[in-house]
Amino acid sequence: MTHPAYGVRREVSPTASVILENNPSTMTLDGTNTWILRAPGAPGCVIVDPGYEDLDHLRLLTEQGPVALILLTHHHPDHTEGAPWLAERVQAPVRAFDAALCRDAEPFADGDVISAAGLDIEVVHTPGHTADSVCLRIGDQVLTGDTILGRGTTVLTDLGSYLGSLRKLIELPAGLLALPGHGPEMADLRAVAQQYLDHREQRLDQVRRALEQLGPDATARQVVEIVYADVDRALWTPAEHSVNAQMQYLRSIRTR
Repeated sequence: MTHPAYGVRREVSPTASVILENNPSTMTLDGTNTWILRAPGAPGCVIVDPGYEDLDHLRLLTEQGPVALILLTHHHPDHTEGAPWLAERVQAPVRAFDAALCRDAEPFADGDVISAAGLDIEVVHTPGHTADSVCLRIGDQVLTGDTILGRGTTVLTDLGSYLGSLRKLIELPAGLLALPGHGPEMADLRAVAQQYLDHREQRLDQVRRALEQLGPDATARQVVEIVYADVDRALWTPAEHSVNAQMQYLRSIRTR
């Protein structure tokens, strides 16, 4: 499945469409997916993750009809930087897990159900990529932010939390459509979350073996050079963040 041209709204389901921001990179894949949610016939919409303060992209979002609410999946600027500009232009509140990101509204919490644009949107707190990461479930669809990407794997700050988040997603019903913050949608979120969990456990074993080889004073970069030897070196720097999280996790379980 390929993304459309930048700035073109693509209908994914009767309640969800997406506009791809023109900000491709090794970290954002094709760019940031800004999701537009509304029930059929609803006059207003919900905008999820407006992206950077990219005025060409943000002006397109102002044209999607009245905006009832802006939601953020986590604090990284490729998802949130444009939210204040958009909120001011469309006079809509902003809600996120982190109160510092909110505008004219309270932060949401795990299990909250947000009713807007004719939809009920359930908040699923999924920390690990960041402490404030959430997924948003609307019926048989789940917006996954950066917790699960359309391809590849996400950078971690806390592996223990992330493994718990993957297990939480695996407990959801089979066949839910995953709508990620970057990359194409995926047909079965539970199956993808299981693949992510299997991959993380495999990587953790590889890191553990690398540390046994390198010794207790090994750096994350040294581990990356072994574990990610077959991966494009352009990805080694973000890989260091994930390896650091894995090393911290291994230290924490040794001291329990």
